[in-house]
Amino acid sequence: MTNFKSYTDNKLSKIFFGRVTVEKAYSLLFFRKESITKNLIHELKYKGNEEVGVFFGNWLGEILNQNKEFSTVDYIVPVPIHSKKKKIRGYNQVTKFGKCLSNHLNIPFIEGVLVRKSSTKTQTLKTRFERFNDLESKFFLTNTATFKNKHVLIIDDVITTGATLEACAMELLKTSGITISILTMAYTE
Repeated sequence: MTNFKSYTDNKLSKIFFGRVTVEKAYSLLFFRKESITKNLIHELKYKGNEEVGVFFGNWLGEILNQNKEFSTVDYIVPVPIHSKKKKIRGYNQVTKFGKCLSNHLNIPFIEGVLVRKSSTKTQTLKTRFERFNDLESKFFLTNTATFKNKHVLIIDDVITTGATLEACAMELLKTSGITISILTMAYTE
């Protein structure tokens, strides 16, 4: 576990300093090259084992339900995958994770308001610079009124450079009065 003592000032939240304003940021586990976490997330993402998302959602949901760190969140929004990738994979790897969090925290989980405009190849083999350049204008907010004056929790499986979450946040920040927090299953140190 990451065991970050703070949800507002930790290694993960510092990734976004000077890039995008994030209220809180937290990740359950560290993602390392040779680790059980990596194996589990690969099972979820590439081998169709959506129960891994359920496992992480229940685990993290219980922690967050106890500490009330995200009690001011109005909506949980997943990082979207492109419709072509979803058709091939059959699912968004963070959907079941998000639905479990929603059940534990009693916060609505909303898909389809933030969408991915273009399909990208997997980020795993790209350098940090390539990840940042590849994500400009890749997301689109279908309705800016939905999140007006709301606190939105963006969720994803793994955060490496923060480029994907930053791109999502930048699109969501087109909404008046929005507050953004970030939550992931794992974080690459």
